[in-house]
Amino acid sequence: MGHETATARALSLIFANAEWTPQGLESAAVKAFGWRHTRGWLGRLAAEVVAAAALPYAPAPPTIARLILAAESFRALELDDEKKPLFDSFSVPLPGFAPAPPFRDAGIPEIETVPALAAWLNLPVRHVEWLADVEGYRAAADSRSTRHYLRCWVPRRHGPPRLIEAPKPLLKGIQRKILREILDPIPVHDAAHGFRKGRSCIGGAARHAGEHVVLCLDLRDFFPAVPIRAVHGLFRSLGYPWPVARVLAGLCGTRTPRDVFDALPFGMAADRDRRDRFGGRHLPQGAPTSPALANLCAWRLDCRLAGLARRAGAAYTRYADDLTFSGDADFARRSGGFVRAVSEICADAGFVVHANKTRVMHRHQCQRVTGIVVNRHVNLPRADHDRLKAILTNCIRHGPASQNRDGTPDFRAHLEGRVAWAEHVNRARGEKLRVLFGRIAWG
Repeated sequence: MGHETATARALSLIFANAEWTPQGLESAAVKAFGWRHTRGWLGRLAAEVVAAAALPYAPAPPTIARLILAAESFRALELDDEKKPLFDSFSVPLPGFAPAPPFRDAGIPEIETVPALAAWLNLPVRHVEWLADVEGYRAAADSRSTRHYLRCWVPRRHGPPRLIEAPKPLLKGIQRKILREILDPIPVHDAAHGFRKGRSCIGGAARHAGEHVVLCLDLRDFFPAVPIRAVHGLFRSLGYPWPVARVLAGLCGTRTPRDVFDALPFGMAADRDRRDRFGGRHLPQGAPTSPALANLCAWRLDCRLAGLARRAGAAYTRYADDLTFSGDADFARRSGGFVRAVSEICADAGFVVHANKTRVMHRHQCQRVTGIVVNRHVNLPRADHDRLKAILTNCIRHGPASQNRDGTPDFRAHLEGRVAWAEHVNRARGEKLRVLFGRIAWG
C-alpha cells in the first residue's frame, strides 16, 4: 500500500468520527496526529472533503478516503513510497453522536456504538446484527422460516398486485421502538399529510378546495422506491455514527427473495424494473417504520415540488404517494408543462410517476383528492353518501342482517366507522346519517 493510500485511509477514520464541518475535521486530525503534521494543509483538505461530499453527515470511511485522494490539497503533498509516512502512529477518536444542526434539539436517544444500540434494544449484539441482516443472508435464505418477513400479494382493482412485507413479531417490536423514540420526534415537510400526527387526508384535501384546477399524480411503488442509502443517510443526519446508522437502516429495510415473484399467478408477473427494485434493499410496505422513513426521506422531493408550485402560484400537498397541486385559471393553462416538470423532479429523486393515473380536474368536473370532493369545500362523493344513506335506511326497515351481504364480522362497528368518517368530512351531512344509525335495531 502506498503512503498516499495509507494516509487517506487513516484520515478517513478520523474524519468519519469527527464533527462533519471543516473546523471539526481539522480539529480531530490535529488532535490525532499532533500540530507538527498539519503543515497548513489540513484546513484546506477538510474544506475540500466536506464540499465534495455535499452531505450534512460523514459518509462511510471508504468514501471519505476516495474524496481525500481526489482532493487537490492532498495531491499537492506528492507522497510516495520512498518517503517517510506522514505519521508513525495515531489514535482514532471513539464514534460520537453528532446530529446535523436541524436535529440537535430533537431529543432522540444518543447511541454511539452498536453495543449501545443493542443495549437500548435490550438484545445481544449478535442478535441485533442477525435481525438487521445487512448482508441480506436471511432475505435470500431458502427456508422461509428463517426469514424475518412474511410476504403476500394483495390484488388491486387496477394495476399489478401490491406486495405486503410484514415483519415477524420480534422485529416489528424493534421497529415500533425505533418509530416511537427516534422517528416520531423528527418533523417532516409541511406539505406531507399522510402518516403523521395531527394531519389527515381531509386536511390535505382542504388545501385544494374551491380552486380552478386540481392536478393529482401517483408515485409508483412509493416505499420500495426509497433506497436504503437514503435511510442510512437520514440516520447519519440524526447524529448516529456510521456503524450504528448501518444497523438501524438494516433493521428497517429488507430485500425481497426472488421466489416471492415466482409465486405470482399467471398473467400477473412483475416487470424487470420492479423485480430489481424489490430485489435491492428497500423500505417494506408493512413495516411500522416505513411510512415515517418514507416521509422523512422525501423531504428534498417535497422541498423541490413545493418550490415549483410556489413559483407557479399553486398549492401542493402529498399524502403518501399521492401528489396534489391546485391553482387558478392561469395555472390551468400551464398544467401540461407543469406535469412534465413534476415528473422530471420525481425522476431525479428516484421516483416514477404513474402516467396513466395522472388526473387534471377542472372546476366543471368532479374534483376529488384522496377520495374527497373539493369543488367548493371538502365533501363526501355524492354516490358514497347516497349508498351509505340507503344502507342505513334499509337496516332500519329490514334489519341490519339484510344489508350485511359480504358477511362483515362486526357489521355494527363497520357501519359506525363509515358514519364517523362522513362526520369528519362533512359534519352537517354526517350528523343526519348518525341519526339514521341511531334508529337501527341491533337485536
